[in-house]
Amino acid sequence: MSYAVVTLKKGEGRTLKAGGAWVFDNEIESITGGFTNGSIVLVHDFDGYPMGRGFINQNSKIRVRMMTRDVHQEINEAFLRMRVKNAWEYRKTTVDTSSCRLIFGEADFLPGLTVDKYEDVLVVECLALGMEAFKETIVKLLKEVLAEDGVIIRGVFERSDANERKKEGLPKVKGWIGEPYKTEVEIVENGVHYLVDVENGQKTGFFLDQKYNRLAMQRICKGKRVLDCFTHMGTFALNAGIAGATEVTGLDISDYAVSQATENAKRNGLEDRVIFRCANVFDELPRLAEAGEKYDVVILDPPAFTKSRQATKNAIKGYREINIKGLKLVKDGGYLATCSCSHFMTQELLAKTVREAARSAHKRLRQVEFRTQSPDHPILWAADESYYLKFFIFQVVDEK
Repeated sequence: MSYAVVTLKKGEGRTLKAGGAWVFDNEIESITGGFTNGSIVLVHDFDGYPMGRGFINQNSKIRVRMMTRDVHQEINEAFLRMRVKNAWEYRKTTVDTSSCRLIFGEADFLPGLTVDKYEDVLVVECLALGMEAFKETIVKLLKEVLAEDGVIIRGVFERSDANERKKEGLPKVKGWIGEPYKTEVEIVENGVHYLVDVENGQKTGFFLDQKYNRLAMQRICKGKRVLDCFTHMGTFALNAGIAGATEVTGLDISDYAVSQATENAKRNGLEDRVIFRCANVFDELPRLAEAGEKYDVVILDPPAFTKSRQATKNAIKGYREINIKGLKLVKDGGYLATCSCSHFMTQELLAKTVREAARSAHKRLRQVEFRTQSPDHPILWAADESYYLKFFIFQVVDEK
């Protein structure tokens, strides 16, 4: 089979050469040979040096997403099985696999594809045109590879309903791959039980990336009064409760999230100590401060305030504001956990923003630890987009 050849401009492809996975439209000198969007192409450097194979899409600024650095490697079922097998073996080594991310796109060398496992259910998100052709084959292979270890998958649901699909020229898709099944599944993480709705929950139904950050907070929250902001399904709040916090309040602007979190509290027998309220966190924190409320632990887990480099300046203002408000509610000697899930809010930028917030709130910070996303969301160096979650734990000391 002959493939179209994408040739880079001289001096371009720096990210690719450093180990990244993308070729952008403005890095390309020429494309020779016939192709259709989504098909496999060869990528050459400006001087003809072969750099590998990937799939092309002229609808996207990410013009080529690399599948392999071996220019002779056929992208067939055997190749996809190898990728799937490697991803599963890695998870078995690094994380609790009862519920985990099985495929993390570029970081697992399957660009544009996410697959999450919730006990015996898989949820698939495909955000790249070229991966559409391989999606169902990969699902089949995942089920086969897991079955070899005695893990039987009872159903697969697709949540390819993100707006990013439009950039690839793809329609949103939401529904079953294969036979329908009940889309609510109970999972256990860090000893906490949750009911996950893979059809209607955010993203693929649950945020698995904070698994070990939540576990780290169990030690901090024991015997403490805790405020969990942007609680979503109550994950940090419930980890605090199960660890022995004396009183936990979870805040979220979504009625649906609060109802789910409340049900999860009952599921764990924590409804007497872990209470959830529907509130706009930005408005509620000043109200609590005015009422004289103080907490041993304040947790800030906001949604991404920016999904583009252009919006970063406004995002910084949002992170600074919420950290100032959160810090004012922490008792002297108490703890603040604060994070960002935006790729564009770098570790250095978040640290600078929190430092400025502490200065404005007249607080001093002692760093307890810095953490990132769970290892089932591996960070591929040179593929910066795979590193997005930054998580700080501080002790907060009044200036005196």
